[in-house]
Amino acid sequence: MNEQRRQILEMLAEGRITAAEAERLIDALGREQPVSSPGAAPRPKPRPKYLRVVVSSEDDFDGPGRINVRVPLQLLRAGVRLTSLVPPQALAKVNEELHRSGVPVDLTQLKPQHIEELIEQLDDLTVDVDQPDAKVQVFCE
Repeated sequence: MNEQRRQILEMLAEGRITAAEAERLIDALGREQPVSSPGAAPRPKPRPKYLRVVVSSEDDFDGPGRINVRVPLQLLRAGVRLTSLVPPQALAKVNEELHRSGVPVDLTQLKPQHIEELIEQLDDLTVDVDQPDAKVQVFCE
């Protein structure tokens, strides 16, 4: 049994994920690591279609809580392309407001290839949460 599959089963045993979530994660592992015959060329990884953010927590007052957000990556890709249509003066004002709000993003430097690099790196994303009973998952599917 590989390490990732073992971790999924441990999370299921600890009650940190549901059986349905474990099944989905194990299926995703199977798609990422297809069993192929020796000498066969590896299949390219399919292009992800959605950014998924799942937050689960156990609250003493309200009971279990769950947030499940699914954002089409095509929306993000289109947004990046649209920034090229915004006049430079407007981008400068937006950047100024973003910096004033504590968001250090320079929209003039945002390029379509950057969003693709970000999507590729989401497989390794780890999120720290202050609540010990809360869990955050961010991944592409």
